[in-house]
Amino acid sequence: MPVLVAPSLLSADLSKLSQEIAMLNASQADLIHIDVMDGVFVPNITFGFPVIKALKKHAEKPLDVHLMITEPYRYLQEFRDAGADILHVHFEACTHLHRTLTAIKSLGMKAGIVLNPHTPVHFLENSINEADIVLLMSVNPGFGGQQFIAGTYEKISLLKELILRKKTSTAIEIDGGVSTENAEKLVAAGANILVAGNSIFSAESPTAAIQMMKGY
Repeated sequence: MPVLVAPSLLSADLSKLSQEIAMLNASQADLIHIDVMDGVFVPNITFGFPVIKALKKHAEKPLDVHLMITEPYRYLQEFRDAGADILHVHFEACTHLHRTLTAIKSLGMKAGIVLNPHTPVHFLENSINEADIVLLMSVNPGFGGQQFIAGTYEKISLLKELILRKKTSTAIEIDGGVSTENAEKLVAAGANILVAGNSIFSAESPTAAIQMMKGY
């Protein structure tokens, strides 16, 4: 599977969002990553339905929507209607994970499970087969620009072992502190999708940073 790059709009210049989307459309980015935070599951508050709907009108890449919210099951249809192509829910936020993943896929979206840094991979033993993607948080969720947690490399390896043992085609996505400096090592460990915010949008050439990550 080729490496996919998903620039995170959390680090974009929000006063020039249409220009940032145009840049991503013209780049080698594969997905556009959107972090939805409710101020409860995490302390920050970010994008909601109106913003996602507006982005969908201009984005030429699939929208990779990461829900950092409580009770995500209540809003699956609304995120589909807003334009989400991939919908990630946190393991820690889902009382009925299987039901939530099944519902996401029934709405025509790809379903992702997100694990916080402290949540062990083996907790996915009975749900990995339902997930198109597992997103490993390599920082504590809630804010952009945090330092990468080095233990993520081992966690990727453990997740890869579980995927192979369960004979699934689940992709591994990494979010938090991803940069051109650690992208190669992440891919070598087994990552398929790299979410990068600050390292792309603060680069002298964001499109060149995306291209470099794609090369690993």
